[in-house]
Amino acid sequence: MAEFRMPSLGADMEAGTLVEWLVKPGDRVKRGDIVAVVETQKGAIEIEIFEAGKIEQILVGLNTNVPVGTPLARIQTEREEAAGTVATAPSPAAPVALSAAPPSILAPVAPPSPPAPPPAAVARRRVSPAARRLAGAQGIDLSIVTASGPAGAIIYADVERRLGGAVADAEKKRAPGLDLDAMRTAIAAAMARSKREIPHYYLEHQVDVTVSEQWLTQKNAVRPPDERLLIGALMVRSVALAARRFPAFNGFYRDGKFEPSRAVHVGVAIAIRGGGLAAPALHDADQIQLDELMTRMRDLVQRTRAGRIRSSEISDPTITVTSLGERGVETLYGIIYPPQVAILGFGKVVRRPWVIDGAIGPRSIVTMTLSADHRVSDGHAGALFLAEIGMLLQEPDKL
Repeated sequence: MAEFRMPSLGADMEAGTLVEWLVKPGDRVKRGDIVAVVETQKGAIEIEIFEAGKIEQILVGLNTNVPVGTPLARIQTEREEAAGTVATAPSPAAPVALSAAPPSILAPVAPPSPPAPPPAAVARRRVSPAARRLAGAQGIDLSIVTASGPAGAIIYADVERRLGGAVADAEKKRAPGLDLDAMRTAIAAAMARSKREIPHYYLEHQVDVTVSEQWLTQKNAVRPPDERLLIGALMVRSVALAARRFPAFNGFYRDGKFEPSRAVHVGVAIAIRGGGLAAPALHDADQIQLDELMTRMRDLVQRTRAGRIRSSEISDPTITVTSLGERGVETLYGIIYPPQVAILGFGKVVRRPWVIDGAIGPRSIVTMTLSADHRVSDGHAGALFLAEIGMLLQEPDKL
C-alpha cells in the first residue's frame, strides 16, 4: 500500500495547510493528476500524485496544518491491484516521515462534509480554490461550468474557458490564492539562510548576442506574435545545455554533501504583480527544442501569476535563471536558493562599441553573472561554465 505524503515545496517549507481534496476514497488516479490543494507562504499550490491506482483512504482532514512528509492518503497502486493485493495498513516498519506531527494529523480522519447550499448538485462538485475565487469575482454560476479536473473537479482553466479566456482586471492585478506579505517573509527567510550558510562566489561575463538577435528577427518575421521566440528562451536553453556539461552547477547540497542531478530542471524567476516572486521549474530544459521551451515558458509565467503553480514545478528546480533586463537593469547578482548551488543572472541587452577583427563597431551585448556555492565549485570551473553559456548564445542555430 503506497502512501501519498505532504511534499516539500522548497527548502524554507516546514508545513502546509491542506485546504481542498479533489479526490475521495474509491477514485482512480494516474501519475500527474492534481489531487489536493495546499496553502503555503508561496500561495495555493496544486499537489500532484506520482502513483497510478485507487485512493483507499484519506488520512488528513481539511484546514489541517500538516508537516512535510506526513502521510495524507493511502493508495492501492495498479501493481498491487494486478497482483490482487488486499489493501492493508502499512506495517510499523514504514515510519511516518515526521514523528513530531500531532496525533490529530497522523490518525485517519474523514474529511468534514462541506455545507450543502442549494442546489445540492453544486455542493457536491469539487472546485479548486483559484477557480472558486475567479468564479466569485466574475459572478459565474459554477453549476454551468464544465469540469476537466481529476474526479470531475472544476479547475481554474474551466472557469477561464467559461469566461471566453478573459480574466478579470482584479485577477490580473493580484494573483488568486497568494498572500504576498507571507511570500515576502518566506523569500526573506530563504535568502537569509542562503547568505548565512552558503559561501557564495560571484563571476561576471559579457557576451556579444548580435548574431542571436539577428537570428531571432529572421525566425520571428514569419510568425504570429504569440508564437515568436524571445531571447529569454535562448538564455534558458543555453544554461540548461551548459549545466548538463558542467554538473557541478546542477544539483543540491544536502546533509553536508553535493548531490548532482541527472535531470536539468531550470527554475525561472518570475515576478508576481504586487511584489511577490517565484521560481518554478521548466522540467528537462536540456531535452526540449526552443519552440516547445518558449511555449512552456509562456504557460509557466501565466500560471504562476495566476496562482496556479504545481507542486512538482516549485519543489525540484536544479539551477535557477533570473533576469531583470526588461526592467532596464544591466547587471544583477542573484542569491542562491538552497539547496541549489548556482543561479545565473542576465541583464538588459544593450548596444555598445565592441572590437571585432580589430575594428570598433556597435554590437548587442548582454552581461551575465554566476553566483555559485564554493563548497561545490570554484572560480575556475565557474569561468568555464560561463564561457560555455556565452558560446552557446552566439550559436543560436545549435540550440
